[in-house]
Amino acid sequence: MNVLVTGANGQLGSEMRIVAPDTGNRFLFTDVAEMPREQAELVSRLSAGRADVSTTKLDITDSEAVRQMVNTQRIDVIINCAAYTNVEGAEDNYELAELLNASAPAILADAMKDAGGLLVHISTDYVFGKEPYNVPCKEDQKGTPTGVYGLTKLHGEEKIKASGCKSLIVRTAWLYSEFGKNFCKTMLSLTASKPQIQVVMDQAGTPTYALDLARAIIALLSAVEKDSSLFGVYHFSNEGVCSWFDFSNMVQILSNDSAMASGGQLRKCCILPCRSTDFPSKVVRPAYSVLDKSKIKSIPGVEVPYWVYSLKKCISNLA
Repeated sequence: MNVLVTGANGQLGSEMRIVAPDTGNRFLFTDVAEMPREQAELVSRLSAGRADVSTTKLDITDSEAVRQMVNTQRIDVIINCAAYTNVEGAEDNYELAELLNASAPAILADAMKDAGGLLVHISTDYVFGKEPYNVPCKEDQKGTPTGVYGLTKLHGEEKIKASGCKSLIVRTAWLYSEFGKNFCKTMLSLTASKPQIQVVMDQAGTPTYALDLARAIIALLSAVEKDSSLFGVYHFSNEGVCSWFDFSNMVQILSNDSAMASGGQLRKCCILPCRSTDFPSKVVRPAYSVLDKSKIKSIPGVEVPYWVYSLKKCISNLA
């Protein structure tokens, strides 16, 4: 298959580069700019030099450019890793968030429908949250977003479904990796430089290592190639539940374990629990956004590691 990846310089896109060489498919990695040199070096190191770190420029808000790329490259599958993910910034930039999170996916969906191909679209736990609940969210649960980011991502899902194209919509949560800005890397920085920090303890969810998500996407692609009845919406995160406070403590614990093994310096930051109200925000974040993964666990080849084990791998790579 010929597979086009959008947002290929982001967290998930970078991990897709790492898993791509083992699939036997031809991948074309696209973004709006070249991958930064240091990031390309890290991708190359983590893939033992096998990953393609080149980037083909593509503006996914340009329908003509998308169609031309799909046709000239004979694309069978688009994996859409591109999105406007600044949750705070979305509150002041609705039009841009809607463009990238809803209109652009619609363009990709229309192009793949015309080409008879498949669109794999990455969505988010933020499509839930307004209604109070304390059980994992299922794929068919009604979307109740609490802010612009979640609302525009929900719009994107709806536009893809309305297009009639073959699609896999994969919702994920609390994504982190060795690349870009994310909670894990922020905590590594803060616990190394601050004697004390406060972290929210009244929001529960599940961290997701982007490499695990990338591997799950590849397994899904393999499954739907054999069984077209498997198209639809799926949830993927790592296994388990924690708060941001728990997540930050585990980052420091695992980082210190790594430091002890290598003779490095230990972190002695005091991490204190606090409530969401202690950090005023434009966004009301979901208090409980654990995703039910029963459906994706039935797909052959999909592995769902416990979140602590995956975090340990990521921190080891960063160390």
